[in-house]
Amino acid sequence: MGNKFLVFIEQRDGEIKKSSLEVIKKGSDLAASQNADIEAVTIGDVVNNLENIGGYGISKVTHIHNSELSNFSVSAYSELLISFALEINADTILFANTAMGKDLAPPLAVKLNAGVVVDCISLDFKDGKLTAARPVYAGKAIVEVESNLDKSVYTLRPNVFTIGETSDAKAEVVIKNIDTLNLANKVVSVSKAEGKLDVAEADIIVSGGRGMKAAENFGMIEELADILGAATGASRAVVDAGWRPHSEQVGQTGKTVSPNLYIAVGISGAIQHLAGMQSSKYIVAINKDKDAPIFQVADYGIAGDAFEVLPALIEELKKD
Repeated sequence: MGNKFLVFIEQRDGEIKKSSLEVIKKGSDLAASQNADIEAVTIGDVVNNLENIGGYGISKVTHIHNSELSNFSVSAYSELLISFALEINADTILFANTAMGKDLAPPLAVKLNAGVVVDCISLDFKDGKLTAARPVYAGKAIVEVESNLDKSVYTLRPNVFTIGETSDAKAEVVIKNIDTLNLANKVVSVSKAEGKLDVAEADIIVSGGRGMKAAENFGMIEELADILGAATGASRAVVDAGWRPHSEQVGQTGKTVSPNLYIAVGISGAIQHLAGMQSSKYIVAINKDKDAPIFQVADYGIAGDAFEVLPALIEELKKD
């Protein structure tokens, strides 16, 4: 199994996403361990610095190019990826477990008659078989999965697979121009909040829950996040109340995150929220209820009123 690997490189506004670099490095390490071939592919209009992925262990990348592909289209991207995977006879296809990766992996697996494993937190060869581990039951258990099919598709959780050392090697970039596209739907534009980090890829996240009492009080969450260079997150209850956008929601029905540091403020720790963040490297909980479930997964906890703790914490951090 796995004599030809293919890694999909996700880009946003022409820049390669960090989560894709993690997948590239993991894919190249897996391929090297089996003396297998590996290629990378990206789709879009302008994609910058593709040659630099050579430093992550992949020597060839194909850029499927068309100006209409600057914005993501699941129908167009999936059809182009299916065609390319068949063209190079790829057996193992890797994505980042981002919104785009989760959109593309299932249709690709169906069309290629491949097994699919999503949200992998480990992926390694065991006894000659590629074995993935992924959380189940809201993170209460970890299962190991092997595919019995000839082809397999995997999505890898961001911030779990470390990049490690890279080199100055350059990859061969092949431009594959697509002259015409038959798009049933076309994304005209994509808008995002300027300067805001995506919680799915952030190294540090400061999240607020119902304990913040009102939308206007999230100014303290944002101020702490700005000081730490962090993303701002929120619990489902906060998003349902309309205090914060869904793009910031962390949890089973939001985004699964694995930052180095997760600060939960006024979040009790419902199982649905824990499922989305308990793989964080370090968890700090601030809650006035000392018996809140969040403290069971926290590495550090402060049992206190957020409206007293946050201003003191912000003031102390500003001294640095």
